[in-house]
Amino acid sequence: MADAVPAKGQSIAGRIMSGLVILFLLFDAGLKLAAPHMAIRYSPPGLGWPLDTGTMYLLGTLLLVPTILHIWRPTAILGAILITGYLGGAIATHVRIGSPLFSHSLFGVYLGLMLWGGLWLRDPRVRALIPLSRGPAR
Repeated sequence: MADAVPAKGQSIAGRIMSGLVILFLLFDAGLKLAAPHMAIRYSPPGLGWPLDTGTMYLLGTLLLVPTILHIWRPTAILGAILITGYLGGAIATHVRIGSPLFSHSLFGVYLGLMLWGGLWLRDPRVRALIPLSRGPAR
């Protein structure tokens, strides 16, 4: 059974990890929504996505909504699930075009691990769902 309240160190580490991921995701979504022409200019060629403002607005919104859900504690798990789906699409896009593995293709994996790791450290519901340590034998 997971602890009702995470240890202070766990909670701080979880908040730091979650905060870093949230800041990155908000920056990415904000760039697509506030400055779509800049997002288009710095997008790698050949992604297979239309490089127009409508697509940038759509991608920004599809990232912003689950990030906001993830920030709010009652919907944090739902937000993490939706962000994981978004990151899966980014990973698939980079694998499809042959981007460098460790710097580009796996970047979504790194973000996902930090996202779920931070949530696991700070939320007992996630620790109960994903018990990484063995409890007493039953």
